[in-house]
Amino acid sequence: MTAVLFDFSGTLFRIESAESWLRAVLAEADLPLTDAELTRAARALEVAGAQPGGASPAALPEELAAVWAVRDESAELHRAAYTGLSRRVVLPDPALHDALYERHMDPRAWTPYPDAARVLGALREHGIAVGVVSNIGWDLRPVFREHGLDAYVDAYVLSYEHGVQKPDPRLFTVALEALGAAPAETLMVGDSRPADGGAAALGCRVHFVDHLPAADRPDALLAVLDLVGVARRPAAPTQA
Repeated sequence: MTAVLFDFSGTLFRIESAESWLRAVLAEADLPLTDAELTRAARALEVAGAQPGGASPAALPEELAAVWAVRDESAELHRAAYTGLSRRVVLPDPALHDALYERHMDPRAWTPYPDAARVLGALREHGIAVGVVSNIGWDLRPVFREHGLDAYVDAYVLSYEHGVQKPDPRLFTVALEALGAAPAETLMVGDSRPADGGAAALGCRVHFVDHLPAADRPDALLAVLDLVGVARRPAAPTQA
C-alpha cells in the first residue's frame, strides 16, 4: 500500500458527549440548568440526532428527510439539517440551537482517538501518503491543527467543498488524484460501511473501525499498520 485514506468522525476523532456539548454552550450563554434538566435536554438532543458526529436520529422527521439525505453536500444543507433536528428539542433560549451547531465545529469539541497520532506518525515515517475523506459541512482542518495532527495529512477531501458525498466514488477519486495514488495500492479506513465502503467500487481495500467513545477504543487503528506492512512502533511513554 502506498496511501491510506481516513474518515474523520468516529475514525480519527470523536465528538464530545451530548451532555458536554450542551453544557459548554449553556456556560457560554450563562444559562444554567439543574443537573437533571441538563441531562434530560442532552438526552433529547441525542435521540433527535441533533449533534453532528453523534448519534443518528432515532426517527427522522419527514420534513427533514430530503435535506438529511444530502446534508453533507454543502455548508448550508449541513447546518439546516442539524439545526432542524435540534429545534425539535425545547431549550431555554432559541439562540442555543445555532450556538450548539457552532460549538461542534470548535476543535475543543473533538478528541483524537488514543492511537491516532501513533498510526499517522508511523505512516509518515514510512512514506505512505495520508488523505482525510469526510462527509462534512465545515472545514475540519483547524481540528487537526489544534490537536497536532495536521502535519501528518497530505490532502483533505471534504464533501461540502466538492458537492458530492460518500459513498459516491467521485469523492474518493478526488482523494486518489490528490495523493497520486492508485486504487489498488490504497487503503480506506472508516467507521461507516455504507459511506466508507464506497471506496471499494474503485478497487481500494477497505477497513472498518467501530464508532465508539475515544476511551473505549484505545488501539483499533493499529491494525492499519499491519494492513499496509508497517511495523508498529512502541507507544510514547506516559508522563508520571
